[in-house]
Amino acid sequence: MNIVGRAKGILFDPKAEWAKIAGEPGDAAFLLPNYVMILAAIPPLCRFIRMSFIGYDGFRFGIGSGLVRAIIVYVLSLVMVFVTAYVIDFLAGTFGGRKDLASAMRVASYSPTAAWVAGVFTLIPFLGILTILGLYSIYLLHTGLVALMKPAVDKAVIYTIVVVVCLVVLWFVVAGIVFGILGMGMMTM
Repeated sequence: MNIVGRAKGILFDPKAEWAKIAGEPGDAAFLLPNYVMILAAIPPLCRFIRMSFIGYDGFRFGIGSGLVRAIIVYVLSLVMVFVTAYVIDFLAGTFGGRKDLASAMRVASYSPTAAWVAGVFTLIPFLGILTILGLYSIYLLHTGLVALMKPAVDKAVIYTIVVVVCLVVLWFVVAGIVFGILGMGMMTM
Protein backbone atom coordinates (compact mmCIF):
# COMPACT_ATOMS: atom_id res chain seq x y z
CA MET A 1 0.00 0.00 0.00
CA ASN A 2 1.17 3.49 -0.83
CA ILE A 3 0.60 5.22 2.51
CA VAL A 4 0.99 8.76 1.12
CA GLY A 5 -1.40 8.04 -1.75
CA ARG A 6 -3.92 6.50 0.62
CA ALA A 7 -3.75 9.45 3.02
CA LYS A 8 -4.11 11.94 0.15
CA GLY A 9 -7.03 9.97 -1.28
CA ILE A 10 -8.84 9.75 2.04
CA LEU A 11 -8.30 13.46 2.73
CA PHE A 12 -9.05 14.93 -0.70
CA ASP A 13 -11.46 12.45 -2.33
CA PRO A 14 -12.89 10.36 0.51
CA LYS A 15 -15.90 8.91 -1.32
CA ALA A 16 -13.77 7.51 -4.14
CA GLU A 17 -11.13 6.29 -1.67
CA TRP A 18 -13.71 4.52 0.51
CA ALA A 19 -14.97 2.74 -2.61
CA LYS A 20 -11.41 1.42 -3.18
CA ILE A 21 -11.04 0.51 0.49
CA ALA A 22 -14.30 -1.46 0.40
CA GLY A 23 -12.69 -3.97 -1.95
CA GLU A 24 -9.51 -4.43 0.07
CA PRO A 25 -8.70 -6.73 2.98
CA GLY A 26 -9.39 -5.12 6.32
CA ASP A 27 -7.72 -7.22 8.95
CA ALA A 28 -5.84 -5.55 11.78
CA ALA A 29 -2.67 -7.52 11.02
CA PHE A 30 -2.35 -5.59 7.75
CA LEU A 31 -3.79 -2.18 8.69
CA LEU A 32 -1.96 -1.72 11.97
CA PRO A 33 1.68 -1.91 10.82
CA ASN A 34 1.11 -0.57 7.30
CA TYR A 35 -1.00 2.50 8.09
CA VAL A 36 -2.23 3.04 11.63
CA MET A 37 1.08 2.71 13.50
CA ILE A 38 2.77 5.13 11.11
CA LEU A 39 0.18 7.90 10.99
CA ALA A 40 -0.86 7.57 14.64
CA ALA A 41 2.74 8.37 15.60
CA ILE A 42 2.58 11.88 14.10
CA PRO A 43 0.68 13.70 16.91
CA PRO A 44 2.56 12.21 19.90
CA LEU A 45 5.92 12.62 18.18
CA CYS A 46 5.21 16.25 17.28
CA ARG A 47 3.93 16.99 20.79
CA PHE A 48 7.01 15.36 22.28
CA ILE A 49 9.27 17.58 20.18
CA ARG A 50 7.19 20.64 21.06
CA MET A 51 6.96 19.87 24.79
CA SER A 52 10.54 18.74 25.34
CA PHE A 53 12.55 20.84 22.90
CA ILE A 54 10.53 23.92 21.88
CA GLY A 55 8.39 24.37 24.98
CA TYR A 56 5.28 26.31 25.87
CA ASP A 57 5.76 29.97 26.84
CA GLY A 58 9.26 29.30 28.11
CA PHE A 59 8.33 26.08 29.92
CA ARG A 60 9.63 22.73 28.70
CA PHE A 61 8.93 19.23 29.92
CA GLY A 62 11.87 16.98 30.58
CA ILE A 63 12.77 14.57 27.83
CA GLY A 64 11.92 11.54 29.98
CA SER A 65 8.54 12.94 31.00
CA GLY A 66 7.75 13.97 27.43
CA LEU A 67 8.77 10.59 26.08
CA VAL A 68 6.63 8.70 28.60
CA ARG A 69 3.67 10.91 27.73
CA ALA A 70 4.23 10.41 23.98
CA ILE A 71 4.39 6.64 24.37
CA ILE A 72 1.21 6.56 26.46
CA VAL A 73 -0.69 8.75 24.00
CA TYR A 74 0.57 6.64 21.09
CA VAL A 75 -0.45 3.34 22.69
CA LEU A 76 -3.85 4.77 23.63
CA SER A 77 -4.33 5.92 20.03
CA LEU A 78 -3.69 2.40 18.80
CA VAL A 79 -6.05 0.96 21.40
CA MET A 80 -8.73 3.49 20.40
CA VAL A 81 -8.60 2.23 16.80
CA PHE A 82 -9.58 -1.23 18.03
CA VAL A 83 -12.19 0.17 20.41
CA THR A 84 -13.61 2.27 17.59
CA ALA A 85 -13.88 -0.77 15.34
CA TYR A 86 -15.77 -2.72 17.99
CA VAL A 87 -18.09 0.23 18.72
CA ILE A 88 -18.80 0.67 15.00
CA ASP A 89 -19.49 -3.05 14.57
CA PHE A 90 -21.57 -3.28 17.75
CA LEU A 91 -23.81 -0.36 16.73
CA ALA A 92 -24.16 -1.31 13.05
CA GLY A 93 -27.29 -3.41 13.42
CA THR A 94 -29.04 -0.72 15.46
CA PHE A 95 -28.81 1.67 12.52
CA GLY A 96 -29.67 -0.79 9.76
CA GLY A 97 -26.02 -1.41 8.86
CA ARG A 98 -24.27 -4.67 8.33
CA LYS A 99 -22.23 -6.13 11.15
CA ASP A 100 -18.77 -6.76 9.73
CA LEU A 101 -15.78 -6.35 12.01
CA ALA A 102 -13.29 -6.24 9.10
CA SER A 103 -15.16 -3.30 7.53
CA ALA A 104 -15.44 -1.63 10.93
CA MET A 105 -11.67 -2.03 11.35
CA ARG A 106 -11.07 -0.33 8.00
CA VAL A 107 -13.33 2.59 8.96
CA ALA A 108 -11.63 2.87 12.37
CA SER A 109 -8.17 2.72 10.78
CA TYR A 110 -8.63 5.25 7.99
CA SER A 111 -11.12 7.78 9.39
CA PRO A 112 -8.70 9.39 11.92
CA THR A 113 -6.30 10.30 9.11
CA ALA A 114 -7.14 14.02 9.23
CA ALA A 115 -6.61 14.19 13.00
CA TRP A 116 -3.31 12.34 12.76
CA VAL A 117 -1.99 14.49 9.92
CA ALA A 118 -3.18 17.69 11.62
CA GLY A 119 -1.02 16.71 14.61
CA VAL A 120 1.98 18.10 12.75
CA PHE A 121 0.68 21.62 13.47
CA THR A 122 1.51 21.21 17.16
CA LEU A 123 5.19 21.65 16.32
CA ILE A 124 4.96 25.37 15.58
CA PRO A 125 3.38 27.46 18.34
CA PHE A 126 1.34 29.86 16.19
CA LEU A 127 0.08 27.04 13.93
CA GLY A 128 -1.24 24.90 16.81
CA ILE A 129 -4.75 26.25 16.27
CA LEU A 130 -4.79 24.47 12.91
CA THR A 131 -5.07 21.12 14.68
CA ILE A 132 -8.79 21.90 14.59
CA LEU A 133 -8.62 20.70 10.99
CA GLY A 134 -8.49 17.23 12.51
CA LEU A 135 -12.24 17.51 13.07
CA TYR A 136 -12.52 16.65 9.37
CA SER A 137 -12.04 13.09 10.64
CA ILE A 138 -15.68 13.14 11.74
CA TYR A 139 -16.71 13.64 8.12
CA LEU A 140 -14.30 10.87 7.10
CA LEU A 141 -15.90 8.62 9.72
CA HIS A 142 -19.35 9.40 8.33
CA THR A 143 -18.39 8.72 4.71
CA GLY A 144 -16.60 5.53 5.79
CA LEU A 145 -19.60 4.30 7.74
CA VAL A 146 -21.88 4.93 4.77
CA ALA A 147 -19.53 3.23 2.30
CA LEU A 148 -18.48 0.20 4.35
CA MET A 149 -21.08 -0.41 7.05
CA LYS A 150 -24.03 0.53 4.82
CA PRO A 151 -26.49 1.85 7.42
CA ALA A 152 -30.03 2.82 6.47
CA VAL A 153 -29.86 6.11 4.56
CA ASP A 154 -32.04 7.94 7.09
CA LYS A 155 -29.93 6.68 10.01
CA ALA A 156 -26.39 7.30 8.73
CA VAL A 157 -25.93 10.71 10.38
CA ILE A 158 -27.33 9.47 13.69
CA TYR A 159 -25.05 6.42 13.49
CA THR A 160 -22.05 8.73 13.06
CA ILE A 161 -23.12 10.94 15.97
CA VAL A 162 -23.67 7.98 18.30
CA VAL A 163 -20.26 6.50 17.40
CA VAL A 164 -18.58 9.87 18.05
CA VAL A 165 -20.39 10.34 21.38
CA CYS A 166 -19.46 6.82 22.51
CA LEU A 167 -15.82 7.43 21.64
CA VAL A 168 -15.70 10.82 23.36
CA VAL A 169 -17.13 9.28 26.55
CA LEU A 170 -14.66 6.39 26.37
CA TRP A 171 -11.77 8.80 25.75
CA PHE A 172 -12.70 10.84 28.84
CA VAL A 173 -12.89 7.69 30.95
CA VAL A 174 -9.48 6.53 29.73
CA ALA A 175 -7.98 10.02 30.10
CA GLY A 176 -9.37 10.20 33.63
CA ILE A 177 -7.76 6.89 34.53
CA VAL A 178 -4.40 7.90 33.03
CA PHE A 179 -4.66 11.32 34.68
CA GLY A 180 -5.33 9.65 38.02
CA ILE A 181 -2.35 7.36 37.66
CA LEU A 182 0.21 9.69 36.14
CA GLY A 183 -0.92 13.15 37.17
CA MET A 184 -1.86 16.29 35.32
CA GLY A 185 1.53 16.97 33.76
CA MET A 186 1.31 13.82 31.69
CA MET A 187 -2.11 14.63 30.23
CA THR A 188 -1.47 18.21 29.20
CA MET A 189 -2.47 18.49 25.58
